[in-house]
Amino acid sequence: MQFLYPSFLWALALLAVPIIIHLFYFRRFRKVYFSNVKFLKEVKEETSMRSRLRNLLVLLARCLALAGLVFAFAQPFLPAENQNVLRGRKSVSVYVDNSFSMGAENDRAPLLEVAKDRAREVINAYGVEDRFQLLTNEFAGRQQRLLGKEEVLTLIDEIKVSPASRSLSQALDRQINTMNQGSAPNRVAYQISDFQRSVTDLNAPEDTSLQLNLLPLQAVRERNVSIDSAWFEAPIPQLNQNNLLLVRVRNHSDEDLDNIRLSLRYDGQTKPEGILSIPANSYVLDSVFINISKAGVGKAELQITDYPIQFDDRYFLTFNILEKVKVLNINNGNQDRNLAAALRGLSIFEADFSSDRQLDYGSLGEQQLIILSQLPEVSSGLAARLTEYVRNGGNLLVFPPRAANLNSYRNFLNNFPADELGTFDQNAREVDYINTSEFVFKDVFDNRRAALRLPTTQGNFPLSRFGSRRQEALLRYRDGSTALAKYNIDQGNLYLSAAPLDNELSNLSLNAEVFIPMLYKMAISTGKRRPVAYTIGNDEVIETPRRQATAELVYRLSGPEGEFIPGQRIIGNRIFLSLDNQVPAAGFYDLLLQDDEASDAFAFNYSRDESQLDYYSPDELQELVGQRVNLIEADNEAAFAAQIETGSQGTPLWRYGIWAALLFLLVEVLLLRFWKT
Repeated sequence: MQFLYPSFLWALALLAVPIIIHLFYFRRFRKVYFSNVKFLKEVKEETSMRSRLRNLLVLLARCLALAGLVFAFAQPFLPAENQNVLRGRKSVSVYVDNSFSMGAENDRAPLLEVAKDRAREVINAYGVEDRFQLLTNEFAGRQQRLLGKEEVLTLIDEIKVSPASRSLSQALDRQINTMNQGSAPNRVAYQISDFQRSVTDLNAPEDTSLQLNLLPLQAVRERNVSIDSAWFEAPIPQLNQNNLLLVRVRNHSDEDLDNIRLSLRYDGQTKPEGILSIPANSYVLDSVFINISKAGVGKAELQITDYPIQFDDRYFLTFNILEKVKVLNINNGNQDRNLAAALRGLSIFEADFSSDRQLDYGSLGEQQLIILSQLPEVSSGLAARLTEYVRNGGNLLVFPPRAANLNSYRNFLNNFPADELGTFDQNAREVDYINTSEFVFKDVFDNRRAALRLPTTQGNFPLSRFGSRRQEALLRYRDGSTALAKYNIDQGNLYLSAAPLDNELSNLSLNAEVFIPMLYKMAISTGKRRPVAYTIGNDEVIETPRRQATAELVYRLSGPEGEFIPGQRIIGNRIFLSLDNQVPAAGFYDLLLQDDEASDAFAFNYSRDESQLDYYSPDELQELVGQRVNLIEADNEAAFAAQIETGSQGTPLWRYGIWAALLFLLVEVLLLRFWKT
């Protein structure tokens, strides 16, 4: 037996008070005159002995009653097995998992309601002098501090199912950080969850002074099917074409499922896409074609039929089709006639031509494609700006002229790095290979085996083949050497032609069936794909083109549950938006400027971490975390509060002290009332 407040035992010294009163209490006698007291002597002696016995018993009852009160205030207890009971004030942190999986039901009620009841019972098992933290998956600011008992009990009533999903180790780190802010010497953490395998990554805490308790809740196992993800096969969806969208649909249950209907909603119309059969604990990859008929931001929604878990049955996605493709040709002051005709002949191109001496460096970041032609050499300043442009996601096409300064071009190309130009070779060559598996020429030609007039050159610069520079040949001569090479450089692409653009040395610009689609596909390609959707809770950074030059504009995101202002950081001609967990619900969010006109749009979906309804059993959980972590069975509602109190305070014995005090006070009353002397 131990005492929670052993200092109260000093109060046992008060037992001396009734003893002293008893020893020094002298009753005053009244004289009564009798004629003869001979016959009273025997009666007097007998009465005195009975009175002395009664007084001793009364004294004993008073002392025992006082001792019972002292022991009750000292709060004796029997320590729980394998646990150290914490004495003094405590910082108590309770984490309630309110993710989507907690919306499932056990045999009585939704798991979240059961979790809230258990949280209340945990809080009520501690004293009003203790301090408390209530933590949920939102990680809200007000959850990062210690509160009083009544305030925490009020906050428990406000807990609702949330799209946020956190690993249990993240939650424990937040609990520890908050409890460390308090001054209480003892720290106790509780985690109430269904302990899904996808989020349970706990280990016993390194700090042995922290007491960690896990309260697992068991749900009825349900089947679940989810749209896991979707993406376009091509890096960039194209206008007026059937764009292939790949959709992964996953079965999270232990049984094969049939009759899963998939549909697509686009441009105000819903179209069924098929009925799926998915093996147990597996997925299928389905194909959906979207014919994009207009430029700008497109919004599409995929949906399946599934019950009862429905938060992951819809998948929102967006894509952006450029209305105009900005192309800049940097030359030595003389425009190439065929290049200018190709760029100006199609309305999709917004072409600009500039000499290297009159170039506006600030406009480089606005271009989708920059074409370098007829420049005998590349200045160091221009080389640095073009390298930065490509690394930030731009596309650069280089045609070295016949009179190119090889040293200048080698220094320029080494910045990326790319292969070097060799000495000009005046032998005629014919292209006999087009890489139709690469995005630039993929799906350009209807019949690959049909006769296709391929470019020829009357001279070219042989390209070195450094393996570390990862050259990908788009066009190749009959002798196997590269005619047009591609290099992925960070987020952008560099395209390097081995031959000049001059008509006397190459007929590429005269070959419209190859040259024009090549320019277009190069302009819309990107080394970094724009995500079709973002995941709520991942706190991702969104990148989008900067719309206006002023830095004072405030961007807003407007969605199905209102709008908010994201964090904004401008770098060059790009703006980076940080979400800081402000997205409240899945759906489409428009990017608004001051005039409320949408300049872009993004899709957000709920995390699929909660889709896998696979839980740790109590035995598996105990094996995972070890014996230093306490596992409390939360299913037995009647015994749960007593179990929490026993775990936090041991088996309390103070009630017995109260009962003993009351019993001995009753004995004293009975002695005084019925024992007549």
